[in-house]
Formats: sequence, structure tokens, C-alpha cells
Amino acid sequence: MAFFKDSQVLGALWEKRMKADLFNRVPLRKKGSFGFTLFEILIAIFIFAIVMSTVLGAYDAVFSKVETIEKYATNYRMAENCLHRILLDLQSVYVTEKIAYKPPDMNGPGDPHRFVGDSNADGGNIFSKLRFTAFAHLPFGNKLSGGIAEIIYYVQPADNDTYVLRRSDKLFPYPAFEEKSTDPVLCRRVRSFVIRLYDEEGEPSDSWDSDQDEFKYSTPRSVGIELEFGDASHPYVFETRVALPVYRVKAE
Repeated sequence: MAFFKDSQVLGALWEKRMKADLFNRVPLRKKGSFGFTLFEILIAIFIFAIVMSTVLGAYDAVFSKVETIEKYATNYRMAENCLHRILLDLQSVYVTEKIAYKPPDMNGPGDPHRFVGDSNADGGNIFSKLRFTAFAHLPFGNKLSGGIAEIIYYVQPADNDTYVLRRSDKLFPYPAFEEKSTDPVLCRRVRSFVIRLYDEEGEPSDSWDSDQDEFKYSTPRSVGIELEFGDASHPYVFETRVALPVYRVKAE
């Protein structure tokens, strides 16, 4: 009987000890309190900051790629439109036929339909100028006249040490050429504009004059075009070549 009482006493003491340990280990909240501790709030803020930094990083990456893609698309459209215009002009070139052509006199005006190209270097960049005639006149305003136009492509300095590619388009009688700020701009931020003129053997030349004996008063068979524009860190280079539909062969 005494042993049974002792066991009850020991059990009561053990239960009291366990309750005391549990009370020390588990922080108790006041009855009816459902808030968060400061530590829990700090943990939640930390997790939220990690999630938001990840989301914002992905957001910036996506939109920076979109801006880059839009920039590339704009540049490609500008280059495509520029080269397309040059190709259309060259594909409608007009050349004085050999039977009707007469070499110019020493002080004569020369062939109005001569084909002339040359290149110059400016600050390490190469800029070509190309002159020919074609059925490619683009009238402006209410002027709907047509005919064989003198087409001249040339590069002109612009603002902030940049260059633009312009297109001159004049109907006969062709005036003396002069660069004008009113000529349409085909391409901006031009770094180089190189024209290569190919003869009947496919040999390239950086210059040509169909009124000169050096070229036997002939015109090129094809024209190569290399256009580079953009910034020094992100240049864009485009090349193409077009065979002329009409040409004048070399004089005997």
C-alpha cells in the first residue's frame, strides 16, 4: 500500500516536471492573442524581398530583350528600305547605247547618261558616290512628271559627328550637282558606304567613269553595295550585288 502511494507521488512529480519543461521550451501566447511575433514578421519580409527581387530581375531581363529586339528590327528595316531603293534605281538604269554614244570633246559637256562612281576616305571611313541615270524618278508634291532622272547617292556629314546617306533625283536638263540638306535621307548614322563596280570579267573597281578612255567608254556590268551604320560598339553591315539590266560594252 505504501509502495502504491509512493508511485502516485513520483508520477505526480514527473508530470509536474514534464509540464515545467514544456513551459520552458514552447513560448506561450496570451489567451486570445492571434498576432505574429517580430521574428515571424522579419522572416516573412525576408522571403518577400527575395521573391520580389527575382520577379523584378526577370521583368527587367524580358523588357531589355524586347528593347534590343525592337532596336534590331528598326535597324534592319532601315537597311532593307535603303538597299531596296538603290536596287530599284539600278534595275531601271538608262545607258546610251554604243551605236549612239560619242566620246566627249575636251571641253564638251559629256554624256548626260554617263555612269560615274568614286570613293573617298573620311576619318578612316570609306564613302562612295554613285551617279547614273534611270527611269526611277520619284516626284514630290503635285509634280507628276516623269522621264529619265539623274540619280546620285552620296554621304553627307550630320550632327554629332555622324553621317547620312542621301539620294539626289533630278530630271533633264540635269543641273550641276551640289549637296543639299533637302535631299531625302535613306540611312542615318552611316559608318561606311562602299560601291564596287564590276566589269565584264567580274573584276571590281572602286571608281568608274564611262566617259573615260581608261574604261573604254563602257559601263559596269554589275554593282556591289556595302553599307555599314550604327554605333562603334554595335555596327550593322549589309551587302548586296545587282547585275545591271543594260550596259555598254567596251569600245574597240
